[in-house]
Amino acid sequence: MAPLRLKAPAFAAGHLCVFLLIASAWMALPGPVHCDSVALTRRGGMDRMFDSDGGDRGSPPGSQRGGDEDSAAAAAAFESSTRLRRALPGEKQMSLLSNSFVLKGDATHNQAMVHWTGENSSVILILTKYYHADSTKVLESSLWRSTDYGTTYTKLNLMPGTTIVVTSFYICPTNKKKVILVGSSINERDQMLFISTDEGSSFQRQPIKFTPHMLIFHPKEEDKLLAYCKEGMLFASTDLGRKWTLLQERVTKDRIFWSVKLYFSLLNSYLYVTCLIQNCSDKMVTAQFLGKIDYNSLLVQDDYIFVKVTTGNRTKHYVSYRRNEFVQMKFPKYALPKDVQIVSTDENQVFLALQEWYQSDTYNLYQSDPQGVYYSIVLENVRSTKQPEENVLIDILEVRGIKGVFLANQKIDGKVTTLITYNKGRDWDPLNPPTTDMNGKPISCKAPNCHLHLHLRWADNPYVSGTVHTKDSAPGLIMGAGNLGSKLVEYKEEMYITSDCGKTWRQVFEEEHHILYLDHGGVIVAIKDTSIPLKILKFSIDEGRTWTVHNFTSTSVFVDGLLSEPGDETLVMTVFGHISYRSDWELVKVDFRQSFPHQCTESDYDSWQFTDLRGEKCIMGQERSFRKRKDTAFCIKGKSYTSSLNTKPCHCAEKDFTCDYGFERSKTEVDHCFADFWHDPDSPPEDCHLRQTYESSTGYRKVISNSCEGGLNKQQSSKQHNCPLLPPRGLQVSIKGQMLAVAPGDDITFIVHQEQGDTSSTKYQVDLGDGVRAIYQNLTVTDEPIQHRYENPGVYKVTVKAENMAGHDEATMYIQVTAPLQEVHLEVVPIAGRNNEVNLTAVVLPQEANLTVLYWWIGNNLRPTLTLHNSLLTRFPETGEITVTVQASNGRSMVQDTSTVRVYDNFKVIPLSFSGNLDHFNPNIPDWREDIGHVVTNILVTGVPQESLVTVVKPGLPTTADLYILPMDSKPDKKSQFVDKVQNHNRTEDAYPPLFFRKLPGNRNVYAQMHNEKEQEMTSPVNHSEDTQHIIQGEEFIDDDLDSQTLGNAGGSPTFCSLIRTTTNHCY
Repeated sequence: MAPLRLKAPAFAAGHLCVFLLIASAWMALPGPVHCDSVALTRRGGMDRMFDSDGGDRGSPPGSQRGGDEDSAAAAAAFESSTRLRRALPGEKQMSLLSNSFVLKGDATHNQAMVHWTGENSSVILILTKYYHADSTKVLESSLWRSTDYGTTYTKLNLMPGTTIVVTSFYICPTNKKKVILVGSSINERDQMLFISTDEGSSFQRQPIKFTPHMLIFHPKEEDKLLAYCKEGMLFASTDLGRKWTLLQERVTKDRIFWSVKLYFSLLNSYLYVTCLIQNCSDKMVTAQFLGKIDYNSLLVQDDYIFVKVTTGNRTKHYVSYRRNEFVQMKFPKYALPKDVQIVSTDENQVFLALQEWYQSDTYNLYQSDPQGVYYSIVLENVRSTKQPEENVLIDILEVRGIKGVFLANQKIDGKVTTLITYNKGRDWDPLNPPTTDMNGKPISCKAPNCHLHLHLRWADNPYVSGTVHTKDSAPGLIMGAGNLGSKLVEYKEEMYITSDCGKTWRQVFEEEHHILYLDHGGVIVAIKDTSIPLKILKFSIDEGRTWTVHNFTSTSVFVDGLLSEPGDETLVMTVFGHISYRSDWELVKVDFRQSFPHQCTESDYDSWQFTDLRGEKCIMGQERSFRKRKDTAFCIKGKSYTSSLNTKPCHCAEKDFTCDYGFERSKTEVDHCFADFWHDPDSPPEDCHLRQTYESSTGYRKVISNSCEGGLNKQQSSKQHNCPLLPPRGLQVSIKGQMLAVAPGDDITFIVHQEQGDTSSTKYQVDLGDGVRAIYQNLTVTDEPIQHRYENPGVYKVTVKAENMAGHDEATMYIQVTAPLQEVHLEVVPIAGRNNEVNLTAVVLPQEANLTVLYWWIGNNLRPTLTLHNSLLTRFPETGEITVTVQASNGRSMVQDTSTVRVYDNFKVIPLSFSGNLDHFNPNIPDWREDIGHVVTNILVTGVPQESLVTVVKPGLPTTADLYILPMDSKPDKKSQFVDKVQNHNRTEDAYPPLFFRKLPGNRNVYAQMHNEKEQEMTSPVNHSEDTQHIIQGEEFIDDDLDSQTLGNAGGSPTFCSLIRTTTNHCY
């Protein structure tokens, strides 16, 4: 399904909030979400041939589709199984208008995005797309617009004569007349936006140089928006997308939020840092959280920011309240959370689900204090379900319309039961079963052995309702799918409804239906959730007590989704579907307005008193009453309708208090809280400073958002204490940017943080490891940065000691100061014997690089050997070609080199040596040794294949080499013949052509020796040509390309002497 555009949370304006990275653990829990524009996927859609016919009108505008025999049969079946109202009281008949429109030419399109502007507007925009799953691309698209609530649609041509593919559109949340389409040319070469400020009546084309993957409007400033690209780039615009500025690279889409500031991570670490949107360069970022945070752990929600940090096998969770300093979240000491999911952050409190160390498919629910720091348990063992991509769904649902009401499914011993709370989790009760079934017959389900249980799933398609449907505009009205019995049964999905917020329930259908509320719940529409085509819908105007069948189309359609104006304030809806899998999209507008001719007045309402299951009127510290339209009133509630009628505060009582942090509720006395064994109620809080006071907890605190006044105050008996001097604990030192490896001369900013203990009277001794020391007072209170610069390479130990009269603490970190690595060269013999010891050597440049870690990858082994030394001894157990790779890393850079070693069972090695004067020509670098080895091999090749010889010049001085004689599988006799030739002392001067070496200043005499052969002196044995002679100056050749001296006798002189001398040969 294509991405949705949801209503953005109302964060503070002016800046931007982002986390770079990718749903590990922090994700929104299932709950109702209102969508202004959504992506709709055709049911059972499949790839089909494209029909190039243009879109056209379907049935004539305003035409009504009547019923047929099939619809009459369906109505009869429905009437036999539920109470069906045909004639309304006072002989008032319902008059509904249904109009059908077909989006012709879009039969191949398998997705649609729909937007209904709302707010007194009749404009609907529909984008249909052909999404190719294999290529993950949109190949075709069409944009349709209606100005009459969906009676007719017009296909828009954005660029006449040019094929444009529109992938998505976005609506400004603060001004829904502003619409932006994201599109491209058919070959994706040209990227562009189409900008409208008049609800799509006209569009302005705006070329762009990047490919937007996602746009995010500012929650308050209508012309500001962000654009995220798949490549990780984040752009910003302040003029509704006409001009763009690159903010940052290496950003991850799932953690981008508009907020006070911009949060993002750099490189391969995950950091929480901030910068102003006007300047988001890397140098302008500020670390807001000390240390690295876990992947995908940043969550910004209302007044709270959450992150988590895992070290070893322990995870700590942190919260920032109203963008202040991060504080570790305090759960019960032995909760040991494996995972945390945020449920709700409204009403100045965090409501979360925590999976403890012993849980696998359940979570415990906790509530916080207003700052989100201290948490107390409110319900254990709530069922959870693992979803693809490690997402978790938890069976907890906040009932919209009345604050403080939640539904939850508790799982104990494999048995799932549904519970409801009216006071934010202080008390939970099972749902009362209805007294009769849908036909009015008494049922045998009686408490306490039988209750109503509901599925708390949210729909995969956000364009239809989930298993439980609630709305802010319809307080007290809940419809859900479930069953009666001792536990929840997965395959049973009977439909039940309550109009008094769960106190009493009624069964309405035997199967699950999609639900739509119109006019603040004044009309409830239900369409069966099925994979077969439908032509009827059911609706109720008396909160589900009676239902009426309506044929919304003459031809059965597969229903893909339902749509009403945002806010559920009108009496117009649209059904989206298709007649067959190869048909065009069909839109059916259903208009209820004819049945409600006038606006409701106060006389059209009754008063409804809100109570809980026990009949208690004082809930969350107040009595509340709401308006309910009378069943006999045929009027429109309209946009000006407010449901709340009267609110009256109550005196505080036991039920208005819950257990404080560190306390648990007694199992026998539900109003009594006792201290946990690990908690000392009189211990000072961690932020307690000398000369301050604190109150020890009585074990009780008032339920957050509870409005009771006077009466009982269970917090009143708390004791006042003076804050003692606390020793420093949890001292930490870090570097801004978290780079522990820096270059000489880099500016470094150290940050010192102390989690616990007094700071006002604590001294901090700082030793930067290079002789610089300092003493600070109140260092962690003033957040004074420690800035420094290391001039010389090395490893420096940085130590911070905190000390006061009560105790001390110490923090240490190591800083590696080094230049980036330039090169690494792997030195290894190219020939090795099987199971013989082989030395691998890495030459790292620059040579002064310190603390270089070497990764040795041998063969196909995916687990490298790590060393701090530049050499490694190894053996090759198999013959053949073995690839050896070495990687050198010093924290700032990584370089690598690769060589191939040929491993044999048998071969011979003849050590070679050179005249001492050759050492003057030896720069002792790998390239020179490799070139000389090739030259020597070429000289010695006489009557044998060149691939059978390998000369390896060894590092260091004096210059030596080994000649490897390899086996020849097809002609083994030639190997022995060649060995004889190498060891033959009576070689002719024609055996070896001359060698050229770079000349060094000094003596030009060079000698060479063969095994058991007398050394012979030679002085300039080469007859230089005229071109060579004229560049000789004194005793030195001067030639930019090759300053050389010839060894050997190119002219056939009998005084030729071999360069090479051999010693004893070795066989392997």
